Amino acid sequence: MKPIVFFDSTLRDGAQAEGISFSVQDKLNIVRALDDFGVQYIEAGNPGSNPKELQFFEAVRSLPLRQARLCAFGSTARKGVEPAQDANVQSLLHAGTPVVAIFGKAWDLHVTEILKITREENLRLVTETLRCLRDAGKEIVFDAEHFFDGYKADPDYALAVLRAACDGGAGTLCLCDTNGGCLPHEIGQITAKVCAAFPDRDVAIHCHDDSGCAVANSIAAVLAGAVQVQGTLIGFGERCGNADLATIIADLALKCGYDCPVRLESLKQTAREIAEIANVRIRHNHPYIGKSAFAHKAGMHIDGVQKLSASFEHVDPAAVGNERKFLISEVAGRGTVLPRIRRIAPHLTKQSPETARITERLKERECDGYQYEGAEASFELFIKKQLGLWQPHFHVILYKTNDDFPAPDGEQQSTALIKIEVDGKTLLTCDEGNGPVNALDRALRKALCAFYPELNALHLTDFKVRVIESSGTDAKIRVLIESADRGQTFTTIGVSNDVIEASLTALVDSFEYILSKKENAAWQ
Repeated sequence: MKPIVFFDSTLRDGAQAEGISFSVQDKLNIVRALDDFGVQYIEAGNPGSNPKELQFFEAVRSLPLRQARLCAFGSTARKGVEPAQDANVQSLLHAGTPVVAIFGKAWDLHVTEILKITREENLRLVTETLRCLRDAGKEIVFDAEHFFDGYKADPDYALAVLRAACDGGAGTLCLCDTNGGCLPHEIGQITAKVCAAFPDRDVAIHCHDDSGCAVANSIAAVLAGAVQVQGTLIGFGERCGNADLATIIADLALKCGYDCPVRLESLKQTAREIAEIANVRIRHNHPYIGKSAFAHKAGMHIDGVQKLSASFEHVDPAAVGNERKFLISEVAGRGTVLPRIRRIAPHLTKQSPETARITERLKERECDGYQYEGAEASFELFIKKQLGLWQPHFHVILYKTNDDFPAPDGEQQSTALIKIEVDGKTLLTCDEGNGPVNALDRALRKALCAFYPELNALHLTDFKVRVIESSGTDAKIRVLIESADRGQTFTTIGVSNDVIEASLTALVDSFEYILSKKENAAWQ
């Protein structure tokens, strides 16, 4: 079998996703990340679309690449314009990339109803546009747009478009499920026929996820003979997104035995780097690279994994750069909780009475609404308190919040007063904020920094509120607060029928946790 070639379209198709906008520097950083990962082709965008694209193509020329080949993207020449005079075609030539991807219509519906030209004229435009680029020394990937819909409508014409592309010099024929509506059995059957009809050309697959089958469709195409897969590393793209290369690469390499010449062990890190640049979140249950991809919660599952990882894990997490997690919950057994306990008390065992007591107390807390799987900082404090190893750094004696409504300046203005005690000394402070929780945070921080100035580096990065029991305005509330200090993040939790009290509990845990860590020189 030939090695599978991966063609990443994050900078072009991915940039067409709702809410995605890349700066020139963003695009350069993504090129570096994809090149380091080992992607063979990077579709860099359409140089004829806007001035920012032109700036990028100018800047990327000086970027040293290890192996990736940059590809400029564009369409066949316009109706009534020869390729040598077509501005889009000329922009592709001037982009300076070694590879050009040209899309042309493979569905006669688009030819006659969208382009408003004859079927014969479309074939001529495909051949002559590609020939113009081939004569300029470009490697050509022909994207047969709407190929599968076109094949189902008129297979002879869809294949004629591919022959026209071959006549023009295309080295790779990419079959596009542009509408994303095909299913795996259709993709596999049609791709196999194309591979048989064009044995001297590489066949590629380009799928969208409108029917939820982009990954399955891409794999079906490879099993049918395709040797190049197009997509985006995290799967974002126009409408429902593009084929998710992160999942496809792992499936082909680890499940199907294909040679996938990428740094598979850095898959998660590369995906997260691109997600940060794009300002998107990788969903927790994303296959292979998600935060929860190898997270185990049920006690029986955890016990099985600890004895034999293959019993509940389909692959080794390290193969894709991920790691195993055992979640703390009411369904966890002693074997789940013990590793966390032993970080603090290494001498304890599964049979120790302390382990049993902590496990039972944990289940009681979960019943009260606490959920420690997303708040490991609070869980560490919980264990220390249960073992009698916790000495608080401060006590909140009283607090009070107040809102002014309507606010004189049109914006909500809240005040908070808080009194704390540290080593027998008390301090009363107040502050203002945008809402009562913000005011309380500011007042508590002001008071504590008088005793612990090292807390100035701590800042809140995320604040989540969830109603646990939907029983009306007196419902129980769970608050999760994510904090950061010198690049390290952690999460704390608070639960109450009062959102202010729940928030204060989580805030207190965040300050207590960081103070305990700062006692350790390694945190400094």
